[in-house]
Amino acid sequence: MIEGVVNAAYEPIVTLGIQGPTGQASVIEAVIDTGFTGFLTVTPALVSELGLRYLTRGWASLADGSEVPFDVYDVTVLWDGRPVRVEADAADTTPLVGMRLLDRHNLNMDVENGGRVIIQAND
Repeated sequence: MIEGVVNAAYEPIVTLGIQGPTGQASVIEAVIDTGFTGFLTVTPALVSELGLRYLTRGWASLADGSEVPFDVYDVTVLWDGRPVRVEADAADTTPLVGMRLLDRHNLNMDVENGGRVIIQAND
C-alpha cells in the first residue's frame, strides 16, 4: 500500500523513491494525475542527477492543438514496496504519477485539505 495526502491546492501527493541505472537514488513528491496516461514524469534536473538512460522522444498534444516534444527515460521506481522499471517523461514541472503506473491498483482519496490518499494493489 502507498499512502499520501491531498495538499491545500487539492492535489493528491505521494512520496516515491526512484533510482538511476548505477544505483543513484532520490525521493520525490509526485502529484497523481488521472489525466496523464503515462507512467511518471521527472524533471530534467533529476534526469541529470540520477544519470537516467535515454529511451526515445515522445510528443504531447496541448489543449490548443499544438504538439510539443519531450524526452523519455528509463527509471526504477519503488512502487508498492517493489522496484519497478518504467518510462519517465522529462518535464520541467512537478513530477506526476500517471494512469499506467496506477494500472491494477485501486486509488482512494478523501478530497479535502489534508485528506488521505491510498493506493492499493488489486489482488
